[in-house]
Amino acid sequence: MTYEKDMPILVFDSGVGGISVLKELVKVLPHENFIFFGDSKNSPYGTKSIKEIQKLTINNIKHFFNLGIKGLVIACNTATSASIIEVRRQFPSLAIVGIEPAIKPAVAAFPNGRILIMGTPITITGKNLKELIDLYKGDSTLIPLACPGLMEYVEHNKTNTYEFKEFLTNLLKPYIENPVDAFVTGCTHYPFIRKEIQNTLKNNPVFFDGANGTSRALKRLLSSRNLLRENGKGNIEFLSSDTSEEKIALCKNLFEKDI
Repeated sequence: MTYEKDMPILVFDSGVGGISVLKELVKVLPHENFIFFGDSKNSPYGTKSIKEIQKLTINNIKHFFNLGIKGLVIACNTATSASIIEVRRQFPSLAIVGIEPAIKPAVAAFPNGRILIMGTPITITGKNLKELIDLYKGDSTLIPLACPGLMEYVEHNKTNTYEFKEFLTNLLKPYIENPVDAFVTGCTHYPFIRKEIQNTLKNNPVFFDGANGTSRALKRLLSSRNLLRENGKGNIEFLSSDTSEEKIALCKNLFEKDI
């Protein structure tokens, strides 16, 4: 495979959450062409088996690889945790980065603090997260919290409902009563409900996510391969396995939304 600077970068997610990463990618790499693809038809990934996640992830990436891309961002913590080793094995020449929870900067900011790590069940119980916690925890208290069902409220555009507020209050009740200093998002859908999480926790804990680190890692990787596009206005194409007008509209609306 021959790669060229003008070829697009695929930003892959299990749904619409990866748009929070796309927003940061566009800031860091404003001249690049991006294709965002969300596999919303098969969402959520976080409650599937690792084999199912790997199959869906690789099949979707293979489609775009065959069309021609110069880079790949797995903008989904669940897909990164379950699949990135296999993705790199199957696409060895492709510039690939995944996203992981921003534990290192959170611990650096609160070396003796209480830090909540929120993610899907697969991410929270995965080997990758355990290794990150063991590597960076120091004297801080890191609290992994599996949040089954949370990303679906973002995915289905239901974050303004009473049901969502009640769900979030019940999920976070132990940390309202025993506050945390910060929370780390282990799912790319969660930055879109950052304010709701902070308001529910009441003490306005500091928010950390891995989008900026992922974006800078991709820039370094493309630069090392002489594949950076350094001028011109980049293009963004929004695609989804759920081809409804509503889903594409949600993607575009989330891209414009402040985080």
